[in-house]
Amino acid sequence: MRTRLLASAVSLAVLSLCGVSATAATAATAAAASGTSAATADVTQPLLFIVQADSSERARARVQAVHAQIEQPLEIIHAVSAYLMPWQLDELRHTRGVRVYEDRAIGTRGSLLGGITSSLTSTTNQVTSAANNAVASSAVGTVTSQVVAPVVSTVVSTPAVSAITSPVVAAVSQNTALTDGTGVAAPTALYETDYTMLVGADTLQQSGVTGKGVTIAVLDTGLWQDISQNYGGRILASVDVLNGGSGPVTSDPYGHGTHVTSIAAGGAQNLAGGYLGVAPKANLVIVRAFDGEGAGRYVDVISGLNWIVAHQSQYNIRVVNLSFGAPPQSYYWDDPLAQAVMAAWQAGIVVVAAAGNEGPNPMTIDVPGNVPYIITVGALTDNYTPYDPSDDRLASFSSTGPTYEGFVKPELVSPGGHIAASMSSTSYLANIDPNSMNPTEQMFTMSGTSMAAAVTTGVVALMIQSDPTLTPDTIKCRLLMSARPAVTTAGGLAYSVFQQGAGLMNAVSAVNSSATGCANLGLDINADLAGTEHFGGPANQDANGNYYIMNLNGTAWGQAQPGDGLSWSQGYAWNQGYSWSQGYTWSQGYTWSKGYTWSRGYTWSKGYTWSKGYTWSRSVPWWNTSSSASSSQTSPASIESWVPNQ
Repeated sequence: MRTRLLASAVSLAVLSLCGVSATAATAATAAAASGTSAATADVTQPLLFIVQADSSERARARVQAVHAQIEQPLEIIHAVSAYLMPWQLDELRHTRGVRVYEDRAIGTRGSLLGGITSSLTSTTNQVTSAANNAVASSAVGTVTSQVVAPVVSTVVSTPAVSAITSPVVAAVSQNTALTDGTGVAAPTALYETDYTMLVGADTLQQSGVTGKGVTIAVLDTGLWQDISQNYGGRILASVDVLNGGSGPVTSDPYGHGTHVTSIAAGGAQNLAGGYLGVAPKANLVIVRAFDGEGAGRYVDVISGLNWIVAHQSQYNIRVVNLSFGAPPQSYYWDDPLAQAVMAAWQAGIVVVAAAGNEGPNPMTIDVPGNVPYIITVGALTDNYTPYDPSDDRLASFSSTGPTYEGFVKPELVSPGGHIAASMSSTSYLANIDPNSMNPTEQMFTMSGTSMAAAVTTGVVALMIQSDPTLTPDTIKCRLLMSARPAVTTAGGLAYSVFQQGAGLMNAVSAVNSSATGCANLGLDINADLAGTEHFGGPANQDANGNYYIMNLNGTAWGQAQPGDGLSWSQGYAWNQGYSWSQGYTWSQGYTWSKGYTWSRGYTWSKGYTWSKGYTWSRSVPWWNTSSSASSSQTSPASIESWVPNQ
């Protein structure tokens, strides 16, 4: 999850989507690149907007009434995307029952090694990227056919495993000080990844829980197939929605999508028979919504979610991975991407999103990770000692809650530091950070909450294979109840709930859990999407700058809920290691997983303004003003900020 919104204002950050017409797309991209908004862009060229009504048909009719060019329908949020001139925009904004959102940039949430900044989008790298767009392009499966990727590495696609070699290799591994991304003796045959072990997925795999029969949708930058990943017939379908497209995915020139896909569902094995990915037999649906430099736009990401929900039953899509994000510019219910994410959850699809790489400051959770219903994931690092849990710690880049509406995020943390996973050596990321690339293995090491989200997505697939009747709310509940919080040697919580959520995910405990009814309490997604009720969370901040959990029950409603670990004054050390306790009990249970109806009118204590000073009046609601938000708010988002490997 190491990249950040690198795209133009017309683009969304995991990968950027292009415009409908060449003229319109060029104008919009130029405006984005220069940091201008719709209010200051060339008034002679139309810009892309999302037009929403009570149905997509009604939205289409309203756009046609002003003679504007429609790009594509977005049924999932009752909208269409359209290119509008200023006069058309003004007329639609004054049309009753119509909301108009300016398209936004958004980015993926993976980052590279230290020293890499936005300056990497230099002329040199643009030339490199152009070459990679042509080279790193092996086809992935479509609905009608499977195309085998070219042989690009020396890795054996089906390692020879026997009763003789497996115990020997296992013994060698146990007696060798391995770090993530290193091998023993023969690197190709024994390449190691440790994130499956850190969350217990390897134990489940050995018992036959591999995600078989469960389909994961990955909405990202595409997929490049290394034959060692053994995707084969597991790729059920693919669609490239960039620029309103609908053809199959044929490449991943950027590399991020390949990385997160192999973490969640890669089928590569070492000689001992161990899988490198979390759910190695899960099926896949690949949706590309970001370009060759990791940039994208709201319209294309929403289009991708629209396609996923529309094909949910056809491919048994049960979980979708969203390793991208952008800073929030409105309440979650007024954000069209958040609305699409809620619609996917409402449809029965588990949504796993990256928290963001903007930590350790509070209130840095990205869209769509700020949506209260879904599972938002922060990142842990094993400090390069995977077999020594005593120095494991929260990654300093991992975004921290609460959200602007007061919800506790992230829900939990997963391994996201120095994660080794599949990537072509000809991809954009591999070229801008060659020191993180192992060309012999076609593996790339990257840190970010994108990676942590992918680990969690794989575990969700394991849970669903074990019990296909699980609902999204129950899966979220069991992940929370089975997580292990970080504790100090004195037995107290090492991090606040706003930093680690429930703690480190535990796949074995989650699969074996029987917990129900402990997630999304007090929330009503149907009312939320209908616009009749919206919700706030239990977090607040006092006059001294401490974040705390409010009591949402009884006569003490709104006061601080007593309990350890529930307040935070930004005083926690990030460079120390802590143990992740199996037996720690939060003193107040999971009361922080609740919400309350926003219409109750609760005023933040003493009228306190959030310390980050987010000014809603400049951007909420987006459709209420004739001018756009400031250029600083419409600047490209990111896949996730570039961060050093941890």
